[in-house]
This record gives sequence, structure tokens and C-alpha cells, in this order.
Amino acid sequence: MTRSLRRPLRIAILAHSTNPRGGVVHALELGDALVRLGCEAVVHAPDPRGAGFFRPSLCATVSVPAAPAGSDVAAMVRQRADEYMSHFNALEHRRFDVFHAQDGISGNALATLKEHGLIPGFARTVHHVDAFRDPALLALQHRSILAADRHFVVSALWQGLVAETFGLEAVLVGNGVDVGRFSPLPDGREAALAARLGLGAGPVVLSVGGVEPRKNTRRILEAFLQLRAMHPRAQLVIAGGVTLLDHKDYLEQFEAALATSGLPEGAVLRTGALAQEDMPALYRLAHVLAFPSVKEGFGLVALEAMASGVPTVISRIAPFTEHIGEGETVWCDPLHAGAIADALMLALKPENRARLKALGPSVAARHDWAATARAHLPTYANLAEAVHA
Repeated sequence: MTRSLRRPLRIAILAHSTNPRGGVVHALELGDALVRLGCEAVVHAPDPRGAGFFRPSLCATVSVPAAPAGSDVAAMVRQRADEYMSHFNALEHRRFDVFHAQDGISGNALATLKEHGLIPGFARTVHHVDAFRDPALLALQHRSILAADRHFVVSALWQGLVAETFGLEAVLVGNGVDVGRFSPLPDGREAALAARLGLGAGPVVLSVGGVEPRKNTRRILEAFLQLRAMHPRAQLVIAGGVTLLDHKDYLEQFEAALATSGLPEGAVLRTGALAQEDMPALYRLAHVLAFPSVKEGFGLVALEAMASGVPTVISRIAPFTEHIGEGETVWCDPLHAGAIADALMLALKPENRARLKALGPSVAARHDWAATARAHLPTYANLAEAVHA
């Protein structure tokens, strides 16, 4: 609540979709934490399927009416921004003290609302910046950042890159993990989920995020092939993968590598999008998380796995090295499949697995959504005072 307001702060948080991607997870968790702090937070997202958000939430949500989009990503960004514009053109939909975009789609929508004088300004969280080859898409990404009046980041890495690339000062807010939801304690879904997915004795290597260049999925497959020489019953589970970006070429390369790998049917399982209630059980079914990403804004998946008592193999790069300490994971060089394979084998050694399994929940507990929400409040108050000045 600001000094000029006698009511809870009203915050509109905008995401790019209702699917379980990192920025959307962050938006919902932030909204829930803000409500617990006494604010009125409402998370918005375009919803072409009309199915609502991927999980229920404490905060209110709005599914913005949207149509299916084509394969042209720049055109999709403009379409989604226009759909946001149509929604917020109505005065009753703009009765907020703060508007906060989590990505380029919602950032472009708020930039246009600001240009039309419908909102005085907005905040933008820069989770990461993509190296788009399409000049139009790159321009839209830059606009979504530069048009914002205040900026947040979730890691010191991106705080520095935002300053270096755009000359902007961003507030570091971090990330959290729900240690009540993600924990080592079974919830009774494990056996049915294992049967449904076709999981055996393992070891089960879990990768979360689908087949994408920045998730380093092709090198994960190469590393898994090496791991199978020592663990011939190992299985690789690639979960998730609902993205707005086009990774067709990379996916085709991955599928070609898998087809010529000689791996038997069932050795590599691609689940696609899973129900969110299945994710904690899936983590607990895994023997190790393979997370050798080459670029992340923060890497929430690593914390979720740790909270679930799963040993992790993680790239020894920022931002991971900012919030995960030496000895709390098995580090790897993400650019070499052999290094990833070596790290997986180390993590699966009984003594290492037992130590990391016991340590993980305490590492995750350092990251609290309430602290993340509180870090936003001074900036929110500043923006709200400008609205009510």
C-alpha cells in the first residue's frame, strides 16, 4: 500500500500465455505472494484455447480472449499485443495502480497502451533476452524493454546484461520455490504416473523444458548415450516443451540423432505438456535432473528438483552459480556432452545421490516467494504514486 492510498495496491501482472513456462510460473507465484502480503494482484494472459491457466491460484486471473496464431512469431507477438489492447481498451479492465509485463508480448501491449495515453507507465521483468535473427522480432523485444518505466530482473547476470545492453537500471528480485508443493514426500501419484509413462527401474534421467537449443537437449541425448554404457537400463524423460518460439530445425536434428542412436524403444520418453499436479511426482520418480542449459534467466527447474530431493547436474555458468553453492549440485560444462555424461555418472553414485538428495530441500528453502514479492513493492509504490499524483 502506498502513502497516498487507503486501500490495497491493485497490480495487473501480464504474461505471454497460460502454459507452464518459467515466466508464467513466476507471474502466478508472484501474484499469490502479493495477495498474501495484502495486495490485489490479477494475472492476465492470452488464452486461445479458453482453458484457463495451467494451475489454480490464490490470486485472481484473467484469460484474455485470443485467437490461434500462425507460425510467424513476429506476427504472433503483434496479434497477442493487439488482443491485449482490445481487452484493456475497456476502462473497467484498467482499474489498476500498477501494470507489470513479464515478457515481450505483454510488454509490447503495455507500450502501446502507454503510447495511446491509456496507462501512465508500466514495469517490465526481463527474465532473459533472446538473440532473435528476425529483425522485426528483435525490434519488438527491444521495444518491450525500452518502453517500460521500471525494470526487474531475477538474477545478477541479467541485471548486468540489461545495464550493458540497454543502459537501464533494474531491480534484482530473485525467484522462489514452493517447498510445500515440491518436496521429497510422496503424494500417492508416483506409481500410476510411472506406469503411464512406462518408467522402469532406471536410473531415470529427467530433463524439463522440451527439446530446445537453450535447454541443450541434443547434448543431453549424447550424454545419455554415454551413460547407457554404464547403466544399460537408464531412461531419459524429456518433460514439457510448450513454447511460443519455433525450434523446428533443432527438433528435426534431435529426432534424426535419436533415430540413428540405436536406443531401444522406451529408452527416451518425451511427455509433452504434463498436468501440473503430476510434476512433483515426476521429480520424485527421477534419479537425477539433467539441466545443462546454455542460457537461463534463473532456472526454476533446478530449485524445484532440489526441493523434491532430486540430485541435479547443472551448468557451471551464471545465473546458476549465483544461487547454488559448491557441493550443492554436480557441475558440468554444458558445451561438452562428455562432461555432462561424467557429471550424471557422478550424481548417480550412491554416496553422492544420498548426500544431494538430503541437501536439496535446504538449498531450495533459501528461495522464498514472499521475499521476491516484497522486493517489488518499493517500485510498485513509486509507479502507483505517479498514477495518483
